[in-house]
Amino acid sequence: MTDQRPASTLIFVAFIVFVDMVGMGLIIPVMPALLESMTGAGEEATAQIGGWLLFAYAIMQFIFAPIVGGISDRYGRRPVLLVMLFLLGIDYVIMALAPDLWWLFAGRLLSGIMGASWTAANSCVADIVSPEERGKYFGILGGAGASGFIFGPALGGMLGEISVRLPFFAAAVLAIGGSIVGYFILRETLPKDRQRSFSCARANPLGTLIQMAKTPVVIGFITVIFFMQLASQSTFTVWAYFNRFQWGWSEFELGLSVALYGLLLALVQGVLTGKVVTRFGAKRTSLYGLLLGMPSFLIFAFASAPWMMIVGIFVGCLSGMAFPALQQMMSERISEDAQGELQGAIASAISVTSIFGPVVMTTTFGHFADGEGVFFPGAPFALSAAIGVAAILVLAWNLRRVKET
Repeated sequence: MTDQRPASTLIFVAFIVFVDMVGMGLIIPVMPALLESMTGAGEEATAQIGGWLLFAYAIMQFIFAPIVGGISDRYGRRPVLLVMLFLLGIDYVIMALAPDLWWLFAGRLLSGIMGASWTAANSCVADIVSPEERGKYFGILGGAGASGFIFGPALGGMLGEISVRLPFFAAAVLAIGGSIVGYFILRETLPKDRQRSFSCARANPLGTLIQMAKTPVVIGFITVIFFMQLASQSTFTVWAYFNRFQWGWSEFELGLSVALYGLLLALVQGVLTGKVVTRFGAKRTSLYGLLLGMPSFLIFAFASAPWMMIVGIFVGCLSGMAFPALQQMMSERISEDAQGELQGAIASAISVTSIFGPVVMTTTFGHFADGEGVFFPGAPFALSAAIGVAAILVLAWNLRRVKET
């Protein structure tokens, strides 16, 4: 039976996204210390290992995101969300007990598969929310995920002071507990008459993107998201290593910094985005978000004191308005029975950036922070600023072809 009430169903979907992101955030502050304990290497070397761990995660998400989207279009969102969340908890246990790097890599491969579940979560919005309201609810889901980054890294930093493996166990409890609660509370959002057969030809990264390319405006926005996410790879991948290296931040301080970003992003996406979209429309909201948020990378790159990193966080969170606005414009232009496929295409594009982005960013950091040649630890952030300019230019060009709805 399908529940058509956004206020009742989407609240729990947002809760699932929140729990998922808390679990991911828990491990961010302790990953550098864990890798150091396993390898005995310094920040510049462990950063590169961390980049390859993220590569392993991303390659699996790239492959499985369209598959998960297609499965959710066929069997519904509920079973996909619950099964993936439960298996993610099992995977955290594997990583918590990992005796060496090979086990840790195996855990990240499994995490990449389970991490593709956000395609089903976003599809729930398209299932039961009118097109003109989707930007608001996409923002709420984004805010829920950002809220997970408030509690996750802060808690992970505190637990990491006790043991670098303890946050993995905490993440496992949250994920498994969330799936159990969801079994009793979460209702299906996709009606039977809108479910469609699963197609292997469409449920793969290239097939999904080819389908989206039939709507030029949609593939244009996916390209913007590609550049946005590629730019953000510097903060995702080298933040902990950079701040440990440059300022000597502890796991607790790293956790608090990421938590601050999560808090601000939650406010921007969960509260501000809906109001801005209503006031200015999705087109201008997406452009304003990028223009206001992207300068944060230059602040990070050339920071001369720790407080400047905090200023950059306040600036960077404003870019959180762009993604929900882009999602609204895309979902309005895709048929209702293909919303899971759309979310799978978006996830695939993001995953591509996560395949080579972490390796590029961590290698760049290692090269410019190793004390040989030019010394510029902020180089990954400078690279992100240049990529951000590309995102703004592609968005401005694509918006010229869009009529506001």
